[in-house]
Amino acid sequence: MTGFPHSQRFESAIKRFDELNAGDPHLELVDGKPQPRELTYARRLTDWVLRLDPDASETLRLAARCQHLCRWEIPRTDFTMDRPGYLKWRTQLKKFHAEKSAGVLTDIGYDEATVWKVHALNLKQGLGTDPDCQTLEDALCLVFLEFQLTDLAAKMEDEKLVNALRKSWLKMSERGRAAAMKLEYTDREKALLQAALRPPAE
Repeated sequence: MTGFPHSQRFESAIKRFDELNAGDPHLELVDGKPQPRELTYARRLTDWVLRLDPDASETLRLAARCQHLCRWEIPRTDFTMDRPGYLKWRTQLKKFHAEKSAGVLTDIGYDEATVWKVHALNLKQGLGTDPDCQTLEDALCLVFLEFQLTDLAAKMEDEKLVNALRKSWLKMSERGRAAAMKLEYTDREKALLQAALRPPAE
């Protein structure tokens, strides 16, 4: 990582986050090799944060690395399989990630202000006013577009996928959107993205 001198405390936090995410029982093929899904996700999110902002703050880098910390511990199946259940799951996940990462940072010796800032980023507090929060949101959307869109497109009908793409686009800054336009898409994905960017019919 670049942009600031790495403290032993920072390296210890990243190592601990990675150790925890390495326990994910769900695997994903990366370059032909099975890797823990959330460990892979954390690394991809970190990569996108640094591509968007090579001088990203220490708190932003920490938040990127623990955004989905131990997500598998609260499975979607524990909630009703409807919209209210999904929203309840997402709300509980954000709180879980924020509290778990805060515990790690506190144990390692980070001050309260840093822990609070990472906690706030995990909860997406300040979106629209905090540049770090916006960079993290852009990175989250870009990970979705680069690594998750194809699989989602294979099992979701066009109308729902267009809606998901439109919501992601609205969350992104102009910098994030510019990066998104440089990604490679299948012909179907390009068509769906173009549909998502068109103004809704009145």
